[in-house]
Amino acid sequence: MDPLQSIAGYPRSSAPALYKVRQKFPSRHIEDVRRHVRQLFEHAAGRPCIQPGQRIAITAGSRGMGQFASILAGVADYVRACGAEPVVIPAMGSHGRSTSEGQTRVLELLGVTPKSIGAPIEATMQTVHVGTAACGAEAHADAIAATTDGIIVVARVGVHPESTTGLASGLLKMITVGLGKQDGARQAHRHGLWAAVRQVPEIVMGKLRICCGVAVIENAYRQPALIELIPPSYDAFLDADQRLLKVAKEHWATLPFKQLDVLVVDRVGKNISGAGIDPNIVGAWRVSAGKKKEPDYHRIVALSLTPESLGNAMGAGIADIVTERFARAYDPHATYINMLTASEPGNTLREPALPIVMPTDRDAIEVAIGAAIPRGELRLCRIRSTSELVEFEISAALVKEVKSIPTLTIMDEGSPLPFDPQGNLTGL
Repeated sequence: MDPLQSIAGYPRSSAPALYKVRQKFPSRHIEDVRRHVRQLFEHAAGRPCIQPGQRIAITAGSRGMGQFASILAGVADYVRACGAEPVVIPAMGSHGRSTSEGQTRVLELLGVTPKSIGAPIEATMQTVHVGTAACGAEAHADAIAATTDGIIVVARVGVHPESTTGLASGLLKMITVGLGKQDGARQAHRHGLWAAVRQVPEIVMGKLRICCGVAVIENAYRQPALIELIPPSYDAFLDADQRLLKVAKEHWATLPFKQLDVLVVDRVGKNISGAGIDPNIVGAWRVSAGKKKEPDYHRIVALSLTPESLGNAMGAGIADIVTERFARAYDPHATYINMLTASEPGNTLREPALPIVMPTDRDAIEVAIGAAIPRGELRLCRIRSTSELVEFEISAALVKEVKSIPTLTIMDEGSPLPFDPQGNLTGL
């Protein structure tokens, strides 16, 4: 008997009708992003000195961001206006199966192509060793970027699965892990990620010509809310990462529930969070022993792995149940190489492990409800991903709680989940 079909006799409960909810967040954003970025350079008092004929590298990470291609295109526009040649460099550690072809493909799936940017994409996994930090981490830099006449570091500043204060995702991490490729990422994680993020960039910036940083803050709607041009000094990069993280947190979307019986996550992936499912949203205790069990989401269902992940299912083990569709998209090579690269002393290797696999979305959700063993009326929430929380859906048990929160609005009268005849949700 097919083991996926044998689960048919397991106690389960039908999914209830769900009500659509909308959260209100600050919506200020930049309208014409490409033009805005170009003008930032043109009007900056300390704009980078780029000479005609120079070759300038522009970093592009695997997480993407709102209007990602437009941001990079605006940078490339300025480089060309200076008479120089822009070249886009994938800066994403070991993502994309840790191959140059895979990293180029990740950018393509994020909308970053030579045509959309107006610049070639040049990828390599080769690095140059430029020094060793006090923490013991070797500093590495992309071998192609190291041969250019200058590097413009583009990064989104925001919370990280392992850090929400001080230093998190930003310019310094982009230099350490992104531009460091797999070699730099492995060194950083093995010697303490945040010590390396603080120390490695100072070495890299002393050896290679960093023209400037472009720091981006997104709002909760995944639109660029603020873009700053950062002078090319280590102190300026450090200050920007720490200062802008506080601004980014003002736009950070979370769920308003401390306890759920079931959380259904439509999409999981590396373009959403380094952990696929952001532990800051579902509970850091799921990946770090000793953390307070808050929020307490008893069962998590993950339905799909994003194409942009290229099979990298880091964080699959955060979920309790996934679908057969998710399992088919799972690429062990891409996942394992990322896990082993990012492993740190004392960490387990369980994050990429596949949990229970169910044939369809209906099976996954109904079995999760049965396994949650709700103590009262079912508290269920469905989200698109942990980075898309402006709208979500809730069961009737959460309606009263939602109505008591001024920033939340219930948008409809509730409706059944739209399963197709095969038992999968439509519109994913």
